[in-house]
Amino acid sequence: MKIEVLEDAEEDLLAGFRFYDRLEPGLGQYFIDTLFSDIDSLHLYAGVHQQVFGYYRLLSKRFPFSVYY
Repeated sequence: MKIEVLEDAEEDLLAGFRFYDRLEPGLGQYFIDTLFSDIDSLHLYAGVHQQVFGYYRLLSKRFPFSVYY
């Protein structure tokens, strides 16, 4: 499976990184690592998530973010 992160999604990830890093230094990197771990899990779990707006939605386990695919 090939996973592509769209430019809009990259901007959202960067905004999330900045937000969390302002709260506590290092938390932004933890946010990025967690979201990419969630995205990597799609290699195993793609297609098992609830469909919303015609796309599957993966809810991040640690942060209030969703991944649509």
